[in-house]
Amino acid sequence: MTEKATMHAISRLVPHGARVLDLGCGDGAMLSYLQRERGCTGYGIEIDDANVLACVRRGVNVVQLNLEEGLAMFGDNSFDLVLQIDTLQHLRNTEVMLRETARVGRAGVVAFPNFAHWPNRLSVLRGRMPVTRRLPYQWYDTPNIRVGTFKDFEVLAHKNALRVIDAFGLQDGREVRFLPNAMAGTAVFHFEHA
Repeated sequence: MTEKATMHAISRLVPHGARVLDLGCGDGAMLSYLQRERGCTGYGIEIDDANVLACVRRGVNVVQLNLEEGLAMFGDNSFDLVLQIDTLQHLRNTEVMLRETARVGRAGVVAFPNFAHWPNRLSVLRGRMPVTRRLPYQWYDTPNIRVGTFKDFEVLAHKNALRVIDAFGLQDGREVRFLPNAMAGTAVFHFEHA
């Protein structure tokens, strides 16, 4: 899926003029897109020096912070929306960061590779870990320290008293609402505290 298609699909979930916190914002492309296309304001959180510099060059406000240390610098409901796009699977404290997302934002959006996508299942049935466009690394050199599925996140959201507002998959730039656990390479969830 293209980065632009992902940004467009996720931006639909972001209210115009929202104050946004983008966790693990990378080079700031998403927040820059939201500022330009949706009139949003906010901050990106990023640890990598080169990405922080890229954010600054794009005109994105960025705080250099290790997400493993939490979000104590932000008060409750400081943001209209907190994004975790391709971030959750890189964190050791996944559940803590999910709760922090719900604490500092009135709502949250997470997107992550859906390990239950049918090509991944087929690869595992053949005895190999999947290597796809969405999961492009070998098992021994992947930056992903967690794998999860669409259905796994539904359970995690319920366990943490999060109400799912919307959920769908993304595949090749299009939304997948029919059997997203099997038919989509990316899982997307929009949620708020129950």
